[in-house]
Amino acid sequence: MRLISVFAIALALTTTAAFAEPPGSQGTDKERAACHPDVVRHCRELVKDDANADVFAILSCLQTHRSKISIACQQVLASHGQ
Repeated sequence: MRLISVFAIALALTTTAAFAEPPGSQGTDKERAACHPDVVRHCRELVKDDANADVFAILSCLQTHRSKISIACQQVLASHGQ
């Protein structure tokens, strides 16, 4: 279950509002808003498009840059066991 949760949040971090799934199927709007700037800033090269985003690579990238990402995004990761 934890892996599914991690996958869902990582996918949510790469998803724009226009392509967002219904609430609850991915991270919340608040979680996406918290981490989206950090994904763009630190992991942009990993976001090709929503269909081909390597969500585990993005999650790993955020973890690698943890000391540089926003406190809000750090809290999102922590709330999902990362």
